[in-house]
Amino acid sequence: MIDPVELQVLSGGLRAICEEMGAVLIRSAHSPNIKERRDASTALFDARGEMVMQAEHIPVHLGAMPAAVAAILDEDHAPGRNWILNDPYRGGTHLPDITVITPVFVGGAAGEAGSQLFAFAASRAHHADVGSRTPGSMPADSRTLADEGVVIEPRVLDDGAIAELSAQMRRPEQRRADLRAQLAAGRAGARRLAELHDRVGAQRLKAAFTAVLDYAERRTRACLELLDDGVRTARDELEGADGDLQLALEATVAGDRLTLDFSGSASQHDGNLNCPLAVTRSACYFAVRVLTDPDIPPSAGAYRPIEVIAPEGSLLNARAPAAVAGGNVETSSRVADLVLAAFGRALGQGTMNNLTLGNGEVVYYETLGGGQGACPDADGPSGVHVAMSNTLNTPIEALELEFPLRAIEYSLRRGSGGAGRYRGGDGVVRELEALAPLQYSLITERRRHAPRGAAGGSPGATGRNLLDGVELPAKATGELAPGQRLRIETPGGGGYGSA
Repeated sequence: MIDPVELQVLSGGLRAICEEMGAVLIRSAHSPNIKERRDASTALFDARGEMVMQAEHIPVHLGAMPAAVAAILDEDHAPGRNWILNDPYRGGTHLPDITVITPVFVGGAAGEAGSQLFAFAASRAHHADVGSRTPGSMPADSRTLADEGVVIEPRVLDDGAIAELSAQMRRPEQRRADLRAQLAAGRAGARRLAELHDRVGAQRLKAAFTAVLDYAERRTRACLELLDDGVRTARDELEGADGDLQLALEATVAGDRLTLDFSGSASQHDGNLNCPLAVTRSACYFAVRVLTDPDIPPSAGAYRPIEVIAPEGSLLNARAPAAVAGGNVETSSRVADLVLAAFGRALGQGTMNNLTLGNGEVVYYETLGGGQGACPDADGPSGVHVAMSNTLNTPIEALELEFPLRAIEYSLRRGSGGAGRYRGGDGVVRELEALAPLQYSLITERRRHAPRGAAGGSPGATGRNLLDGVELPAKATGELAPGQRLRIETPGGGGYGSA
């Protein structure tokens, strides 16, 4: 039995291991996307594949990462044998998000007969390119998974695999370095967990794993019980290239359980806004954390009282080989919006404003912040990476040093937040000038449909994408000649309450 004080101490120790893994990954990586934007996540899992703890990194990564560990759980594990995958239908999210999993062995020196599998340390990082026809591997017009890059089914990650995979991607030396940074993060997590094991003992640490999961479950159930029982509904749209795609939610609170049913949503389509089920679940888990208590330990236990229903073959539970590049970033944001809207929350920008730029020599990927929805008692924050993103921006200094780009403007988009008793947060303006020929790809949302306010609050402003002052669609690809300027104005958040 773990007493409450010991539970807090050991829970803090597990969280610290995850945070250290993230620090090792970020400091070791070579690409600005990981070392500057911190588009990476780390977590620990027990030997059964349940997520025991995660660092506070990228929500869309973390809620979906249990599916990655499940995909390799029954493989032949051995000390020093790492695993890699990115296949969205075998535990991944979209192809640039590559997961590396390190089994943790204890009870003997590495390779000794006495050692046994005890846990897994995992990291997921968004790589700047995975070999699609579009630099950055986030094509706005992909139709199948093959259009989006190299598909990595679960396999052993060793020197040969690193060389083979990176050779199929742009900037192979950078891909090799980033994969080795993920391996370093896994080794750091395994080492620290083994040290904790040696300090408190196997039985105590296993008991701590169980206690963390059960504690998170109890606290989540207690928060759900505070919500009124009943059925709540919400509807919203995704801005597909060929027209809007409808999403629908029926949220049912029954005591200490929550069922989120998306059965009325659109079928999977021939674009890339499709989601594997793991991504849909991830967005739901994030929204429930917002609605309950973000201080609940972020573990699989917190998800036990939540049931997510999305029919197979729908936009939110797509079948292979449907394209998913935009589903992971944009559809996940809309799923979170639906859950929050069903419970009366004003919505944030609801998009990651994905921009990729590149040629044969450089690859740049960025997500842009915007306005968050107002709260019932406060204005929404401005210029933040809301909902499923949680990354930083690429600093102007790093952007101009690493890429043939000049920053013309980076500012708050004043007045773009929705009016109300409390105002929604403002979006941002990011305008870049090409200094060399570059190909661009934009996957954005909330260009036709504004983020909604709540309780009488006004919607936030829609976003805009412009090339030399001419407005572009929400999903667009094209070429930039030197001197041309791409300008992105991100949406504001919805207001709360009548002004």
